[in-house]
Amino acid sequence: MVEHVTAQAAPPGTAPESASRVRPGKWWMLGAVSVATFMLLLDVTVVNVALPDIQRSLDSSFFDLQWVIDAYALTLAVFLLAAGTLADQLGRRRVFVVGLGIFTVASLACGLAGTPLVLNLARGVEGVGGAVMYAVAPALIAHDFHGRQRAVAFGISGGVTGLAVAVGPLLGGALTAVSWRWIFLLNVPIGVLVTAVMLTRVAESRDPDRKRIDWPGLAVFSVALTMLVFALIRGEAEGWTDPLILGLFTGAGVLLPVFVLIERRRRDPMLDLGLFRIRSYNGLAIATVAANAALMTAILFQVLYMQYVLGFSAYATGVRYLPLTLAVFVAAAVSGAVADRLPARLLVGLGCVSLGLGMLAADGVTAHSPWTDLLPGMLLAGFGMGVFNPVRASVAVALVPDAKAGMSSGMSETFQQGGVALGVAALGSVAHSRMSSDFSAAVTASHQFPGKVADQLAEAVAAGRLTEVAGAVPPARRAFVAGAANDAFVAGLDLVMRVGGIVAIVGGVLGFALMRRRDFPEHGTPDPEHNTPVITS
Repeated sequence: MVEHVTAQAAPPGTAPESASRVRPGKWWMLGAVSVATFMLLLDVTVVNVALPDIQRSLDSSFFDLQWVIDAYALTLAVFLLAAGTLADQLGRRRVFVVGLGIFTVASLACGLAGTPLVLNLARGVEGVGGAVMYAVAPALIAHDFHGRQRAVAFGISGGVTGLAVAVGPLLGGALTAVSWRWIFLLNVPIGVLVTAVMLTRVAESRDPDRKRIDWPGLAVFSVALTMLVFALIRGEAEGWTDPLILGLFTGAGVLLPVFVLIERRRRDPMLDLGLFRIRSYNGLAIATVAANAALMTAILFQVLYMQYVLGFSAYATGVRYLPLTLAVFVAAAVSGAVADRLPARLLVGLGCVSLGLGMLAADGVTAHSPWTDLLPGMLLAGFGMGVFNPVRASVAVALVPDAKAGMSSGMSETFQQGGVALGVAALGSVAHSRMSSDFSAAVTASHQFPGKVADQLAEAVAAGRLTEVAGAVPPARRAFVAGAANDAFVAGLDLVMRVGGIVAIVGGVLGFALMRRRDFPEHGTPDPEHNTPVITS
């Protein structure tokens, strides 16, 4: 048995062909798919630095900002598994173009949104389109490229993914300097151009052994995950014993077992529950959820800290995130170079623990700290994520037979996006509680405000309206209120770093402990006509 497997099987229905055979339009297809993938992944990273501008423009609360991220991550996570099956049935090019159209129209709606509700609904629809494109892109590439050319094609695709991560914060800051709306509106002309290329230059393909779509499973899973995330986001504000919150938790708790029953009875389930009988797969899933829950929430709060507390612009914030990006790139290169010589579980554990230690290193900043105090933690966290991500992608495929490689890969991406959604919701709630209590205590102790006014100010701080709070009080008290608001926000940030760091470390330790060599099936020597190395940046 081997643990160092770095081959990815071709999706079902992609018949082998000679590496020398030229499929018309395949390079056009690769270019179009790469640009579309760049666009949808960019939408994950550019939004963070624009959140303060979005809040000011739309008068958004902190809860609204959480949904800007979670609405996209939720639908991306939910629809990833179903999109690939749908494409196999109806045609990969057709479904990809439909997903691209959904994404483009939703981006237009995001850019024109006049209220937080419209923006977040459009972000959810955008995630549906993104899920379709993200799920179908590997199948399109694997169908048209074979042998050594497939390795080159996936290498280009992986490079584009890394580029999106690298330039996201910087490009987001530059566009936000003009208007935050351009981070979404820029997708529209790109989407139209890519659609034209796909329709005129790319041939259609289907899977002759296609499966039925698991609509019941998709519906139940979507509702259950949405209820859980909504309860986590609103729990602190509404009260954890509020009937609405209790009802949401109860509903999610009932629907998740129902989903399991549906999947057990389906001939072609959306989620193969048999994979969870593999101990190593459980370890990988836990590590994936923990790492993404921790990192994305950390980035969200650090971006808000840099802009709200330290006073940086969106562009300046993006520039200051370049060290983290560099660390991710360097670590990914190192991880890829040593992946065939080190146990996969060691890299999984090392990546998550490094990420967690990086977050803990950022715990303890104050409202007056220079931004460079975040730098050691950024570098360590970036190194950890760079080590973890490539091995996550390859292990998800290596743990299963070739026939289930596509489903396993899709499940891994679902865990990734689900971790983002749950982390932003849960850790955001933790920060909200800390900010509210600290600010309320400081204002009450000052004896400068009546109890009702102090509560209203504390609620505004917890909602993320730091810049508005000071302006709502008499001039003589503004300096005190602004300082208390900044201190309360930093207290929430520090708690997120502390809890998130522990979550990442525990996830890494569990991943290391649960993964074992004998769970990896013998894939044998990769056949250049059927398998291709996974190349990630």
